[in-house]
Amino acid sequence: MIICRTEGNRFGVVKDGMVRDVTSVLDELTSHSYPYPMGDAFVEALPELRSRLESLAAQAAPVPASQLKFLSPVANPGKIIGAPVNYKKHLEEVAADPQLHHQNAAHMQEIHKMGLFLKATSSVIGASETVLIRHADRRTDHEVELAVIIGKRAKSVTREKALEIVAGYTIGLDITVRGSEERSLRKSIDTYSVLGPWMVTADEIPDPSQLDLSITVNGEPRQKSNTRNLILGVPELIAYATSFYTLYPGDVIMTGTPEGVAPIQPGDVMLARVEGIGEMKVCVAAA
Repeated sequence: MIICRTEGNRFGVVKDGMVRDVTSVLDELTSHSYPYPMGDAFVEALPELRSRLESLAAQAAPVPASQLKFLSPVANPGKIIGAPVNYKKHLEEVAADPQLHHQNAAHMQEIHKMGLFLKATSSVIGASETVLIRHADRRTDHEVELAVIIGKRAKSVTREKALEIVAGYTIGLDITVRGSEERSLRKSIDTYSVLGPWMVTADEIPDPSQLDLSITVNGEPRQKSNTRNLILGVPELIAYATSFYTLYPGDVIMTGTPEGVAPIQPGDVMLARVEGIGEMKVCVAAA
């Protein structure tokens, strides 16, 4: 199933380029009082809502996806987890380019030594929103990634059980301003985490280790690879993350970007694709 969230906080089921509104399913979510529980309530309830979503979608009038504006498919991610230099060729290009590593040896280490990092949830936008460039005097790059949406509360998960806690997948853009500061600061600027255009549930992508991904900017090819080239694949990333963090429904793991990162500037249009998910067109403007 493909599930989207559109302007006005409407939810829809996507099929064959058409969206069917299922927003009324939100009435079935459990009501909570303050302090609210960790995690995204819709993502957590998704397994129990599947049959209701299918029923509502069958009754709804189809609307072309081209007529809608898409928000992040996850409304309330508790944390966005990043996987730095998780493609070997990207690690090589970072090490070779001073504009990428800024003489910081930590930026040139393998993910096993570097570890993971966190991005602020306030940086999240959807496919139809706009990346707003801050610090225009510095280089800002695109990074296309497969993003994993967690579906269950979990910690200390083994690699063998890791995919059992995945709710679905989406396309991620990890926008990055270059500099010597910590990654979490430079990647947490408002609008610098793009998720979209929708979530494809895990049953639709049983093997996330063989997916083509790419990005063009103004029609120019920039990055193109396949998730088989990840140093740590999705199961390994989940096992690694849960050895440090408790994951909650709606948490997102951005799995890392391949080689080919390059600058973007106001006026650019990025077209990101991930096999099995689709594509999203994202515009860039000045903040």
